[in-house]
Amino acid sequence: MMSRFDELKQKWEKFVHFLKEKGIIRTARITYNVTWNMFLIVTVLLILGGVFAAGVGAGFFASLVKDEPVRAHTSMKEDIYNYEETSTAYFANKTYLGKLQSDLDRQEISLKEVSPYVLKAVISTEDQYFYEHEGVVPKAIFRAMFQEFSGASVVTGGSTLTQQLIKNQILTNEVSFDRKAKEILLAMRLEKVLKKDEILEAYLNIVPYGRNSSGRNVAGIQAAAEGVFGVPASKLNLAQSAYLSGLPKNPFVYTPFNKGGEQKKDMSAGIKRMQTVLSRMLSAGSITQAEYDEAMKYDIKKNLTTKKQSSYERYPYLTVEIQRRTVDLLTKLNAEKDGKKLSDLNAEELKEYEDNARTQVRQKGIKIFTTIDQKIYDDMQQVVKNDNLFGPANQYVYNSRGQRIKLDKPEPEEVGATLIENKTGKIISFVGGRDFNREQTNHAMRAPRQNGSTMKPLLAYSYALETGKVQPGSIVPDTPIALGTWKPNNYDMDFDGLVSVRHSLKKSRNIPAIKSYQRVDHMKATEKLMQMGVTSLTKGDRTQNAMALGALDVGITVEENVNAFSTFANGGNFVDAYMIERIESNDGEVIYQHKSEAKPVYSPQTSYLLIDMMRDVLSSGTASGVPRKLAFQSDWAGKTGTTNADKDSWFVASNPNVTFGVWIGYDTPADLAGNTGQRNQTIWAQLINAAYKHSPQLVDADKQFAMPSGIVRREICGISGKLPSDLCRSAGLVTTDLFNAKFTPNEVDDTLTKGRYVLVGDAKYKALPSTPQEFTKDGVLIKEEFLRELGLEALNKLTNTTNLLNNIVPEKELKENGKVPSAVAGAKMSDGVLSWASHGENDVIGYRIYHSSDGTSFKKIGSVTADKTSAKVPAGVVYVTAVDIAGKESPAQTKVQVGEKKPPAEPPTPPTEGDGDKPGKPDEPQDPPPPPTEPTDPGTGDPPPATTQNNNNNNKKKPSN
Repeated sequence: MMSRFDELKQKWEKFVHFLKEKGIIRTARITYNVTWNMFLIVTVLLILGGVFAAGVGAGFFASLVKDEPVRAHTSMKEDIYNYEETSTAYFANKTYLGKLQSDLDRQEISLKEVSPYVLKAVISTEDQYFYEHEGVVPKAIFRAMFQEFSGASVVTGGSTLTQQLIKNQILTNEVSFDRKAKEILLAMRLEKVLKKDEILEAYLNIVPYGRNSSGRNVAGIQAAAEGVFGVPASKLNLAQSAYLSGLPKNPFVYTPFNKGGEQKKDMSAGIKRMQTVLSRMLSAGSITQAEYDEAMKYDIKKNLTTKKQSSYERYPYLTVEIQRRTVDLLTKLNAEKDGKKLSDLNAEELKEYEDNARTQVRQKGIKIFTTIDQKIYDDMQQVVKNDNLFGPANQYVYNSRGQRIKLDKPEPEEVGATLIENKTGKIISFVGGRDFNREQTNHAMRAPRQNGSTMKPLLAYSYALETGKVQPGSIVPDTPIALGTWKPNNYDMDFDGLVSVRHSLKKSRNIPAIKSYQRVDHMKATEKLMQMGVTSLTKGDRTQNAMALGALDVGITVEENVNAFSTFANGGNFVDAYMIERIESNDGEVIYQHKSEAKPVYSPQTSYLLIDMMRDVLSSGTASGVPRKLAFQSDWAGKTGTTNADKDSWFVASNPNVTFGVWIGYDTPADLAGNTGQRNQTIWAQLINAAYKHSPQLVDADKQFAMPSGIVRREICGISGKLPSDLCRSAGLVTTDLFNAKFTPNEVDDTLTKGRYVLVGDAKYKALPSTPQEFTKDGVLIKEEFLRELGLEALNKLTNTTNLLNNIVPEKELKENGKVPSAVAGAKMSDGVLSWASHGENDVIGYRIYHSSDGTSFKKIGSVTADKTSAKVPAGVVYVTAVDIAGKESPAQTKVQVGEKKPPAEPPTPPTEGDGDKPGKPDEPQDPPPPPTEPTDPGTGDPPPATTQNNNNNNKKKPSN
């Protein structure tokens, strides 16, 4: 039996035999051989073509990147992370102030601080194979090459996130094969340098997102999240993440805000882009259908953040000042790192360092910590918003020819103020002006002005005290002087005469300040002033006498003035004021840390003496109204100041903790209206009250200024400042004051002598030997030679606080006119009081009153000094005569009847020798009897003693002789 296999074999052999018989196998063999050979030929040609094309492509690619340097890994890292980041500023105690001005708002953030939805949205939309490719996607490259060679109307980039990072941070945005080739090469290199998450983090920090609610350009997911939705990047929900992730495709089309920070009316483009992102996330499986549906319903418009003021808008004066000071500090630091000093740099080098510093501030995300107390600063700005505190706006200015010109726009009265902590120099707060939008000048720190009488303690008296040329009790006459063509005067156009330095400072007298300044070397004195932080002095300032009154070529700022005053509060040590406490890099590295340094300028003794004198300014001087305006009491010492025609008004004061100063004036210097001093002091008080409200421990010192060793109190003669003599004591001229122990007086006063004097009006004159004693007083006289040494012709006043002139008089005679005084005129009676006209001759020193009961026998019943023109007299007949300094007496005036006329008495008995009367006609004046032992006090206005005595006893006693 044949097997199945044998059967199949037999059939196959028959089939083959059939094919051979018909020639089919031969034909198939020929066809196969031809087909195979053709296949081999085509395959070889294709391989050769591919190799050729690849070679050409490789050569072309190589030609595109031949100039691209081989970048080190560290260099690439630096370039990738070298993105612009907004710098931030802080108030004291690390209280957040805000972002500083920059072209772009960006905040660096780590990947772990970003919402997972953002990561999914970015990868799903921008680079689905991000975690799989090595920097590039080949098919995207071939597509781009094909589109370029074929001249396609649409050229797609197909860039990965890595390529986009390279394009933004290392290359440019140009569309070309040259740039694309470099981008591909660098993207593959970057994948070897950074991990995927590092690349993604960098991308999220650099990509632009349009504008925020303040209208500023934003970049980076953190700035975008806060600026668009008002939440940190970690809190973004799915819809918000999708919306933001879609913005980088075309930021200024899709952004929801315009340049002014207002919402766009039409946001459809951005919302449509968000929906596309959500759709791609769903397709990629990054979100569920339920999440997709919920996100599609989210109302983007409703959940946008409201428009917010930037730190620049809210704190314009402050942010601008912080930026300026930070640039200055970084300029100095960077130059010092290069081993250079700012003073050695030329203009071009300086500009380069300044430009680099500005770049650091605007782009490097540094953190700037300041000394400014936010609460105090905020309240001070509110105080100056009260228009009622300020004078009227200025309408006119004067040109160089003195012509009055009306301003196109009235200028309001401006203000500048600075509060400094004495020991550290911290600027606690300041007021830059009333309205930054109207005038951007920082009137506290960038507007030098003449500082008027606030210069007196800083310059006129400080160095004079230090060198012993004056002390508080020193007498520096307030009398007219002429310095060349300049004849300085006081603000009240009056002079106080012999006054102490203490009085002169308290009352802000100009002449004693100038005279004190003349006693010292001006160059050395101004050198001291410069050591106290006054930096704008010119050569002219250092030589002119008017500088003692604050007349400067350029002027000084409020900050400089306040800082200089704080030197005295610090016991003579100058601590430079500062606002920038610390600067850190964006990763927390300390770039700069301020260190306060106290530099000795004046001795503690000089400083305390100035402080003690300036206390009087507030207690009884030109700022005596200030303490009543304060909400607290403290040991204040200060000085007021005005400039010519009241163009500037100042008040600066210190207590042991702080120094505070205020200036008011117009931007274009012009006369201030009204009582500028009182207005300024009210503003000062309200501003310091605002500071006290928030920081009482700082503003209200719990102790007074401590008196250092080396200060002593000594008795002095108030007319000369020397040690008291017996005559000085007898005249009541002894006073006390503080001295630097090194400069206590060692000479006894020798300016006084004994003698008689007369009073004519307010002036006192030495009596002549012939001057009737009834009109003189015994007292202490001032020697004429002493007055001549002081340049005085007469003495008017000594001080406004003690009546030192009651018992003294200059040793100066009243010149008599050489003739007998004319008769007194205008005598009349009224209610028992006799009055007469004041005598017109200057040498008349008094009047004698004569009385007769019957009109026949007259006796002198009293005398009054020349300043009195009335007296109460008894009934009868009376008349008055005038007496001059030489003792000459005028003829009798017309007699006046007092009461009813009595019958004539019998002829009088001739007087006996020594009774004081001489025979003569009744209508002629009789020689007077000896004068009363106590002449009428010329200052009381009472009638002569006899008449006064008669009145006091109800007319029971007769007038005495």
